[in-house]
Amino acid sequence: MKIVVIGGSGLIGSKAVAILRQGGHEVVAASPKSGINSITGEGLKEAMAGAQVVIDLANSPSFEDKAVLEFFETSSRNLLAAEAAAGVRHHVALSIVGTDRMPDNGYFRAKVAQEKLIETSGIPYTIIRSTQFLEFLGGIAASSADGNIVRLSPGLFQPIAADDVAAIVADVALAAPKSGIVEIAGPERAPFNEIVARYLKAVGDPREVVSDPESRYFGGRVEERSLVPLGEARLGRIGFDEWLRRSQAGA
Repeated sequence: MKIVVIGGSGLIGSKAVAILRQGGHEVVAASPKSGINSITGEGLKEAMAGAQVVIDLANSPSFEDKAVLEFFETSSRNLLAAEAAAGVRHHVALSIVGTDRMPDNGYFRAKVAQEKLIETSGIPYTIIRSTQFLEFLGGIAASSADGNIVRLSPGLFQPIAADDVAAIVADVALAAPKSGIVEIAGPERAPFNEIVARYLKAVGDPREVVSDPESRYFGGRVEERSLVPLGEARLGRIGFDEWLRRSQAGA
């Protein structure tokens, strides 16, 4: 099967490409560096020729509200048009759990716009909504830091390892389109502030994490269940301790 992975050189993309190639599939790892650009449209027609599945893992280089919305709308429109012309049979896109529950977060609003374009495209699709990646815990702490204090919401958090995300993305790509949403999350759920505190302690970061219900997550207010699946979700296998052991071994 020919599969095109947009964002094929990124954190999830590079892992998904490796899994699919090991399975014997013809995989195009698409990125602007490889001459395939979902914003300009460069190389899309050639990449899509003969492809049955497209996995969209593209991410905006800017998190500014207007720029991120423009990125996801332009990228998705270009991809979906190229897929329709090529007769692609399954569009898989990675989105975020809770994206429709945090309207004051500009990035989440942009992902909602992307999902709507996919749902109305006429191309069979599966949207995978994932919780935050364990790999992002350091960045989340940095974005919420004020000197030596890190203020985070006590809302529930259920981060997932990138290896699990990639494995599920590959699995979904090879299955029949759901024409709906699949939610995925890590195996452990705990308050946001507690998980980040555990991470900082494990890596020897002396900053103190403070529980602050008013603390925002990239501009969005976090309620108790804003960032976790509300219904049935497919859970990853790698827990926090196992992920930490692997990431430190590979550091």
